[in-house]
Amino acid sequence: MKLVYRLGWLSFRFFYWFFFRWTIYHHERVPLEGPVILASNHASFLDPPLVGTPINREINYLARESLFNIPGVGWLIRQWNSVPVDRDGGGGRGLKAILNRLKKGGAIILFPEGTRTPTGELLPARSGIGLTVIKSNAPVVPARIFGSYEAFNRHMKIPRFFIRKVAVKYGEPMYFEKERAEAKTCSKDRSKEIYQEVADELMRQIASLEPCFDRTTFAGS
Repeated sequence: MKLVYRLGWLSFRFFYWFFFRWTIYHHERVPLEGPVILASNHASFLDPPLVGTPINREINYLARESLFNIPGVGWLIRQWNSVPVDRDGGGGRGLKAILNRLKKGGAIILFPEGTRTPTGELLPARSGIGLTVIKSNAPVVPARIFGSYEAFNRHMKIPRFFIRKVAVKYGEPMYFEKERAEAKTCSKDRSKEIYQEVADELMRQIASLEPCFDRTTFAGS
């Protein structure tokens, strides 16, 4: 890891441990070398580093293009391997940048839902992640976060430090070889269907990651 990345990596690990008593399950399922997509549910600003910092390798994160123009902030997020995307998190340039990181053997975090859930419930997957998966050759590791909605959801101004716990659980890698092979020769309309099918399957796998603990520990009003 680069020095600045490692310092941030260590800081986030301490932050989640100290303020939210974080618990990690099956991080060994994430390959430590080669391209990989981490696909997670999304409920809080806490989520991206929460998914990335349990892994002992550098991770690529998505960040809005506008942030790269802010003095200091732009430098820092570049050190953290951030990929510039537009306001909606998509766009051709964003996809190209993501695929480029994967082709270079990088790991990247993507959120199939496309936005933070407003209720704490899982949202339907958008087809964009299916497109990314099909256009790459990277395995996809589903991940599910627990407790971040209760700790700091989009309706809160201040995180609930020391009150709520958070956890993340990783699933087995998924390869989508059949879907990738079909997408090479099928029609454009069928390709779009495949993108959505892949996205939906990812959300099913994320939803199937049941906690290894009493869920009431993480539930909140």
